[in-house]
Amino acid sequence: MTLREELEERERRTLSPHAALSSQTRGRLRPEPEHDYRVAFQRDRDRILHTKAFRRLKRKTQVFLAPEGDHYRTRLTHTLEASQIARTVARALYLNEDLTEAIALGHDLGHTPFGHGGEAGLNEVFPGGFRHAEQSLRVVDEIEPGRDGQGLNLTFEVRDGILHHSKGKDVLDGRGDKRAATMEGQIVSVCDAIAYINHDIDDAVRAGIITLDDLPGDAAQVLGATTSERINTMVIGLIRESGDGAVGMVPEILGATNALRSFMYATVYPCEAINGQVKKAKKLLMELYDYLVHHPEQLGPDVPEPQFAERRAVDLLASMTDQFALHLYEKIFFPSGWRR
Repeated sequence: MTLREELEERERRTLSPHAALSSQTRGRLRPEPEHDYRVAFQRDRDRILHTKAFRRLKRKTQVFLAPEGDHYRTRLTHTLEASQIARTVARALYLNEDLTEAIALGHDLGHTPFGHGGEAGLNEVFPGGFRHAEQSLRVVDEIEPGRDGQGLNLTFEVRDGILHHSKGKDVLDGRGDKRAATMEGQIVSVCDAIAYINHDIDDAVRAGIITLDDLPGDAAQVLGATTSERINTMVIGLIRESGDGAVGMVPEILGATNALRSFMYATVYPCEAINGQVKKAKKLLMELYDYLVHHPEQLGPDVPEPQFAERRAVDLLASMTDQFALHLYEKIFFPSGWRR
């Protein structure tokens, strides 16, 4: 028996009947030999961690565009915080931690520079629209080369979790038509929201946009006064109400969590300090998209038709860091001094 087989047997003995087992994955896009030492979901986690797309998350906006302060969250630190929270919940529910972590680490690989402002810009100009969850799946399936140059060839469960990671509200509201097929994927989608609600509050306070006294009083009383207390309460509420194949949250805690989320969308995200910069970022990406589509030679030699140019332009722009996009815009649209 190989170490992988021993680990698979351990999963069968110790995990919940509702956990996704590595040995029972619904498979990869292309068959490949199993590893002697690593189970399938562990291999997926490792493949995601070593991608260039994952490394670029460190220079992509979470909420505050191209932040210069050392302590503002980026897309990478958001991913790590969401992953840690999701693993805590998965462990408490005896779910598959390797699968949970793989989904969490991969869920934002396709996010644009400049956060949701960049996403909104590409969504307006790209035929058929742009959604970062779909782009994240495209990154792991087609854009990252992998060992054989044909994508990372991840398991169905990880790919499904990445595609449906933004459905946390649907999961907690009991709407199941678009949520992940595994409990692990559903847990990630909820923990993604737990992470961003709390760290965005922390960053907004740091930026002087709000104070903790501005938070809805009833919600703060239920959840706690600090970031740590709020996350802990939400996680406990999630663990206590989840089980038997269903993911939920203690009603009082869910109500307070939704109140905080509504407060952020009504007060923080649309405030001029953030939204003013988001509008500029959106315009920047839309103009870059238009330029690249009309100058397909900038996209490489193998762009034979307009439709492919549009797809290639979106893939290129979504992959960029904030700084790269800013520098490219400056190079294309700003005049430069003459050099002989």
